[in-house]
Amino acid sequence: MANQLTVAVLGPGGVGGLLAALLSRTGHRVICLSGEKTAEVLRADGLQVRSARFGGFTARVEADTELREPVDACLVTVKHTALDAALARVPAPVLSDGLLVPFLNGVEHPAALRARYRPDRVAPAVIRVESTRVAPGVVEHDSPFAEIDLTGTDVPRARLDALAEALAAAGPATRVLEDETAALWAKMSFLAPFALLTTRYGLPLGEVRTRHRDELTALVEETAAISRACGGPADPAQALTRYDAFPPSTKSSMQRDAEAGRPLELDAIGGALLRAAERHGIPAPVVARVVGEVQPSS
Repeated sequence: MANQLTVAVLGPGGVGGLLAALLSRTGHRVICLSGEKTAEVLRADGLQVRSARFGGFTARVEADTELREPVDACLVTVKHTALDAALARVPAPVLSDGLLVPFLNGVEHPAALRARYRPDRVAPAVIRVESTRVAPGVVEHDSPFAEIDLTGTDVPRARLDALAEALAAAGPATRVLEDETAALWAKMSFLAPFALLTTRYGLPLGEVRTRHRDELTALVEETAAISRACGGPADPAQALTRYDAFPPSTKSSMQRDAEAGRPLELDAIGGALLRAAERHGIPAPVVARVVGEVQPSS
C-alpha cells in the first residue's frame, strides 16, 4: 500500500459514510458502493458529515453500484441482514489482492468471507461509534468517540499497519490487534446482552440496567462463559461497569432497528451466541429464552 490509498466502502451509511468522508478528507481516493439512487446523490453532492468530534464538512467521493477495479481495501459496513446481497457488488476476482475489512457485528462472518474471498486478505474490524445516516449522503456522528480495532489472523502485518495508519490519521483512534478471536469476542460479549435486552423490553439501557438488573447480570455471565470457551475475554464485572457508565438514554442498534421495523441482526448476535454455546457445551438458558422472546418482532 502506498501512502495514498484507494479504498472502497460497501454501504456508505452511518459508519461507512463517516469513514468514507474522513478518509477522503485526508487525501485518499474513496469509492462508495451502493444502490444507484444513493450513488447518484453521492456523485452530485458528496458526503455531508455533522460531527462534534470531527466538525461539519462535505467530502467528495466516487460512487458506483459495483467494484470495477482493484483497491487497497474494501470496508464492508452494511448490516448482517444485507450482507449477502451487498457482496454481489464486490466480485472476488476484481477485489483480488485488496483487503476485505468487515465492520460487522457477530463472530461468524470472517469464516464465511474467507470462503468467498482470499482468506489471507480478510481483516475483520471492530468499531465503537454512534453514527447515523439521516438521509442519503448525510451522516450525523453523535458520540464523542470513534475507535477501531483492526485484526486479521493471516493478513500480512504491513498491510494492516498501512490501513490502520490511514484510518488513525483520518480521525478514529485505530489499533492493530494480534488476536482476532479475542477482538471479535470482546465486542460480542459487550454487545449481545445490551442488544438483546434493550430490544426484548423496548427500553433504553438505563431502564434495563435498573429494572432488569438480575436478567442483565445473568446474560452477561452466560455470554462471558461462552466467550471464554471460544478463546475470548471473560470479565462479567467489567462488562456491568461499562454498562453502568453509559448515558441512561442509550439504545442499541438492534433496538433502533426494531423500532423502525427493519430486519434485526438477531441471528448474527443471539443465534451465533447460542451456536457457540452448543459447540462448547456451555449452558445458556437465559440467552436462549431472551433470543426466543425477541424472535417474534423480527
